Amino acid sequence: MTTIGLIGSGNIGGTVARLAVAAGHQVVLSNSRGPETLAALVSELGPSARAGTPEEAAAAGDIVVVTIPLKAYPSVPVEPLVGKVVIDTNNYYSQRDGNIAELDDDSTTSSELLQRHLPGSHVVKAFNNINFVHLGELARPAGSPERSALAVAGDDAAAKQQVSTFLDSLGYDSVDAGPLAQGRRYQPGTPAYGTPYNDPQAPAQETDPARGVMPPASPTPAVELQRALDAFGG
Repeated sequence: MTTIGLIGSGNIGGTVARLAVAAGHQVVLSNSRGPETLAALVSELGPSARAGTPEEAAAAGDIVVVTIPLKAYPSVPVEPLVGKVVIDTNNYYSQRDGNIAELDDDSTTSSELLQRHLPGSHVVKAFNNINFVHLGELARPAGSPERSALAVAGDDAAAKQQVSTFLDSLGYDSVDAGPLAQGRRYQPGTPAYGTPYNDPQAPAQETDPARGVMPPASPTPAVELQRALDAFGG
């Protein structure tokens, strides 16, 4: 049994937690507002879940998921994460995060910023290119013809394999996108960001990802995700 620490328990974090508990993992949830604000989610998830501070989630997790606004990445605790695999779900949105020069000029990526902040950890980028609604809806058992894939990028092969095994337990295949810098191939504005998981046959409709108003989900096997990654022209 693996314990998953979550630094951030919003839409993506809550969805990952639900999938993880359903797969038999323990979860330790945290956010910036305090453990008491997570009582409803912990109650929903049941005895496999508890809430703590970000430091406690970092210390408890065999794998730790950082899923907070990018501008808050300097608040992620460093010491409890030394030697651990850290999944980064973050994306850069300048309208929310403010302008970050080295992201604006593409000299680095958001996940590389987190890796720089966590020099003793093994950062793997995942979960950032799928909406939380679709993430919850598309999980399928191994061998299902409707199984979807998620991209992973990281500089440590063993860490990527550990994350791929975790994704498999949640109901997803994985596609190795390469080193952490290649996370730019599935960041916002790329062919692999969001669109592969939208049903292409669905009629146009108003979307509001923040409220979970999205086109119907479409299973996206590894070959289709790889095609979208390869279409990146940056």
